[in-house]
Amino acid sequence: MNKYEKFEGLIPGDGNPFWNQSYYWNCYDPETRSGVLVRLGFMENRQQANSWLIAFKGGQPLFTRTNQNLPYTTDRPDPGVTIAGMTITAEVPLKKTRIRFDAPDFSLDLVWDERNPMADVMAISSGDTGTFAESLAHVHLEGTCNVTGQFVHRGLTTRIAGNGFRDVAAGHRDWDALNHYRLMWPVFNDGTAFVGIHGMSTSGQSAYMRMYHDGEKWCRVTDIEDHMVYEDGLFSVSSGDWRFTDEKGRKFRFEAKPLFGWLFPLDTFVLREQIMEFRVDGKVAGYGMCEQGYRLPWKGVVSG
Repeated sequence: MNKYEKFEGLIPGDGNPFWNQSYYWNCYDPETRSGVLVRLGFMENRQQANSWLIAFKGGQPLFTRTNQNLPYTTDRPDPGVTIAGMTITAEVPLKKTRIRFDAPDFSLDLVWDERNPMADVMAISSGDTGTFAESLAHVHLEGTCNVTGQFVHRGLTTRIAGNGFRDVAAGHRDWDALNHYRLMWPVFNDGTAFVGIHGMSTSGQSAYMRMYHDGEKWCRVTDIEDHMVYEDGLFSVSSGDWRFTDEKGRKFRFEAKPLFGWLFPLDTFVLREQIMEFRVDGKVAGYGMCEQGYRLPWKGVVSG
């Protein structure tokens, strides 16, 4: 067994009130311009769980269910968990997940199959993360998937054959320790992928979690320049221009523009997810996620 497979199941807490396990999946199909965003969170010592399920098509939301204070459960994707109407099963831990949902006006049945294997970005970024990164997780596994299946909205079926990212995290999750973070997860058409997370703490610390899959393996990223254009007052990004260098000295650049976005409330913090189109040298090179977090009241990026 891979030493990380256990994180698809229950990992008991360490007594810290912020102990958290979380699971996340997204996907986008450029042919149908459709996708979904799914998250589960479990706060053992607070005896709370949370979830969201957002489906969209053509830049417009079709179904939105967000639950930030659900009863706690010890169930996890391995061997299976049913929460807020979703049934999520790790059919092959860290490699294949099936998500099902059925409501009167919306249902879905989607499978995430491994594309680029999941890896611990915190371990690969060791020395770059900064101590405050432990406010978010001790282990943060990320990888890409081929996503297939369908959703049905008011009788209309949309078939999905796209790509997406997923993550699995365990550790302390204290959103209020962050002033801001920004994340890019492009899934490139050539079989490569990138993980870049830039966190900024309330005390002014700034640090990265980052890695690049070159089509063969996850590589350490040694430098990032992350430039974002924010939309005033909207907690969102209108464009991104990121450059990075990997452990082999290879240099890359991509630009991003949003196709869909949704805002999630987290009490004294808000989180925006945006599905992006990524371009390299002016040509469409892939799709994926841009995520940002904002501490309230938001006063802008003051560091990083």
